[in-house]
Amino acid sequence: MNKKSITVDDLWQFERLGEPSLAPDGAQVVAAVTRWSMQDNESAASLWLLSTLGGRPRALTHCGAKDGQPRWSPRADRIAFIARREQQGAKDEAPQLYLIAPDGGEASRAAEIATGIEAFRWLPDGRRIAFVSWVWPELRGSAAQAKKAREFAARKESGYATSESVYRHWDHSIPQGRVAHLHLLELGAEGRPARWRDLFEGSSYELSRAEPEHHSFDVSPDGRRIAFAFDPAPEKRADGRFAIAEIDLRSGRIEVLARDPAWHFSAPAYGRDGEALAFVASHQGRKHTMPGQLAVWERESGAWEVVSAEWDHEVLAPLHWEDDGQALLLRAEQQGRTHLWRFDLPDRRAEVVVRGGCVAAFDKAAGTLVTLADAIDHPAVLRAHLPGAEPRRIEHFNDRLLARLAFGRSEEHGIAGAAGDPIQLWLTYPPGFDPKKKTPLLHLIHGGPHTAFGDTWHARWNAQVFAAAGYVVACVNYHGSSGFGYAFLDSNSHRYGELELQDIEAATDWLLKKPWADRRRVYAAGGSFGGFLTAWMNGHVAPGRYAAYVCHAGCFDWTAMFADDSASWHQRELGAWYWEDPARLAAQSPHASAGAMATPTLVTHGALDYRVPDAQGLAHYNTLKARGVEARLLWFPDENHWILKPRNSRQWYAEFLAWLQAHALPARGRG
Repeated sequence: MNKKSITVDDLWQFERLGEPSLAPDGAQVVAAVTRWSMQDNESAASLWLLSTLGGRPRALTHCGAKDGQPRWSPRADRIAFIARREQQGAKDEAPQLYLIAPDGGEASRAAEIATGIEAFRWLPDGRRIAFVSWVWPELRGSAAQAKKAREFAARKESGYATSESVYRHWDHSIPQGRVAHLHLLELGAEGRPARWRDLFEGSSYELSRAEPEHHSFDVSPDGRRIAFAFDPAPEKRADGRFAIAEIDLRSGRIEVLARDPAWHFSAPAYGRDGEALAFVASHQGRKHTMPGQLAVWERESGAWEVVSAEWDHEVLAPLHWEDDGQALLLRAEQQGRTHLWRFDLPDRRAEVVVRGGCVAAFDKAAGTLVTLADAIDHPAVLRAHLPGAEPRRIEHFNDRLLARLAFGRSEEHGIAGAAGDPIQLWLTYPPGFDPKKKTPLLHLIHGGPHTAFGDTWHARWNAQVFAAAGYVVACVNYHGSSGFGYAFLDSNSHRYGELELQDIEAATDWLLKKPWADRRRVYAAGGSFGGFLTAWMNGHVAPGRYAAYVCHAGCFDWTAMFADDSASWHQRELGAWYWEDPARLAAQSPHASAGAMATPTLVTHGALDYRVPDAQGLAHYNTLKARGVEARLLWFPDENHWILKPRNSRQWYAEFLAWLQAHALPARGRG
């Protein structure tokens, strides 16, 4: 078979697998599978059943457009999921909880929750479900909530009025006047309707206003308690430090288990006997960049302790207790890869259980482990890891498409960066790369800054798609990147641009020594903080080094960035509030060096971006135009921090690649 190079259209043909949920006996997995249509410019998600023992996957749902978050019941007789559907002539105004038997049939709405359902967990008896819903905290009872929801939906005013510090997140406003409460749903039996109650009603407790999800709380093994993370501060802020509390479902009494004003706690997970509770703890009082560490609270002593203090890795949710209670499974980055680890509590030692690529999600039941993992040369796949057996793929959704595509090879290199520190560099070559021919070089600069590029399949900034267009793609994990230890991650705080630029430039120097490198066609592109770095480079790198830049959703002016959804983060990252030390912010802000900008730049941005408001991109573009620098703007009225619609993605890639193609340095230009 003659293989072809991957394009953006191919990228949107890949089916995307969601987080897996194992049946209690470990024999079957349920997961959401999302398919995208370039023609219709939309997606559809359905649930699929997959066997860990062998056999063909089977579609479980067919009627919903966005079925997601499936979870097996403890009795294995039903699968619950969240969707918006039409049933018995009624369309869901908000996401609802649905139930379906694993052998198929029609899904049924578990209850009509006027305020909708955000996330949920089964209780061990299989008859009750704990769920999250945004409610008006001053109201009592589901009837009052439903009445208020109808009135709010019918209002003619469009203004958003608030006195809160946290009022929008990424691309949406926090529900006006509402907070996220935990509820308990009792499923109806023998024709009786379901009943539910607000577990936080009449109290000041609430879950995170950012993204309350099922990792925000956990149900005890005996079904008598729920542990949850909450912000104890009267004023909720984006940088609030959460505590862990526990509610007794019989009495309704809430007890705070772990609270320290210097620490931020999240992702509680009960041990198998309910006498221990693990959670992620970050010592924010020491510094805002402190990593999440593994902590364990013991019921007997009522005390908690960080158990991974000597392990220089960031612990990622969720946490999963092993059956013996002596270890936990967790994910953590390490040098451009995300592995699944087993952390042994008695020895306080971590070992890799499943290597990345990037292990994005996992579940374990009855000794069977299932992982969802991708790599730079393939999208996410599901594998079953049975005791004593080699890992086995349990689905092949994308294999036929992958078999038709030719990918370039990827390599990991180490180079000397700022201060002589070792820096990781990933290279992806065009398919059929010929080292005897001159090839253009494209830097893809990651955002964050405390994230990393590595051995992972990126759905938006896909290294293989850029490489297939004829570029050697370079991804530098500069100072500040995650996965290389805390000191490295914290190294760029309060001095943005300084070390990162040295690292990128060191990589460019290293690459330009390659005989294939085309000095006339060297480019740099990045999004978010990576966009900041491209703007920074334009003001701090002499013209003639790079032929062109692409800045997507980039930070341009740190003072004006105070309009974003996480303004309280600025002082900690930059070292001062803008009114306290404007010179310090200006020294880290690309706009202050606009007078030196001369390299052609494509600026792209979305109007629904609240993390980096689109005024940043517009100011960047307007500045370049005012200075007479060649520039082009691609602005999306319906996109957020990311380009998520297929047609818009196609346009974005087309503009991106056309911009690079149109720009090369003069024949005498030397780097």
